[in-house]
Amino acid sequence: MQRFLDIVFSTIAILFISPILLSTCIILRLTGEGKIFYKQKRVGRLGCSIEIIKFATMLKNSSNIGTGTVTLKDDPRVLPVGRFLRKSKINELPQLFNVLLGDMSLIGPRPQTQRCFQAFPKGLRDQIVSVRPGLSGLGSIFFRNEELMLHDAEDAELFYDTVIMPYKGELEAWYAVRNSLSLYFILILSTVYVVLTNRILLSKTILSSIPPTPKRLSNYL
Repeated sequence: MQRFLDIVFSTIAILFISPILLSTCIILRLTGEGKIFYKQKRVGRLGCSIEIIKFATMLKNSSNIGTGTVTLKDDPRVLPVGRFLRKSKINELPQLFNVLLGDMSLIGPRPQTQRCFQAFPKGLRDQIVSVRPGLSGLGSIFFRNEELMLHDAEDAELFYDTVIMPYKGELEAWYAVRNSLSLYFILILSTVYVVLTNRILLSKTILSSIPPTPKRLSNYL
């Protein structure tokens, strides 16, 4: 049923936002480095490699520059138009085609690069990849301001590997174990709300049962 809903919702969404997709393509072609799409290999369901599609928001070869696949607030690799696309999450919209093709779901653990996936606690990795990765999910909702967290950290990469990814892994594994249609719809609505308001809206039942927030993240979550 979730796969059926993914197909229906992603098709409707692509048709509905096609003017945004088209205008973004034109803007990217005329600005920055003229590149429209960015494709990157990520870890998908059952650990298989998938290639996700995003609008290009950073300099070419940015994954081999600076902090690699970890992006900071005001990262100099991000192009001017890219800052707006990233903040509004428009840069993620091409992944609706990944959903339509079956590589991803609308809701699930965010697909990670191999480097970032290895930062998840080892005991949680099999649970995380037991479901399709998502365009959004519990980890995406809670870590909507991840770039700000990294910007404030003294050592961004260390903070990412030892604080952010362990807790994000707990959240993603929590979802994978409890995956249901009701949770699917709740997280879709929560994603829309957090994009529009930058605030988390989840039921008290869910908030009371998710893994407790680490002290070092309490100011952000």
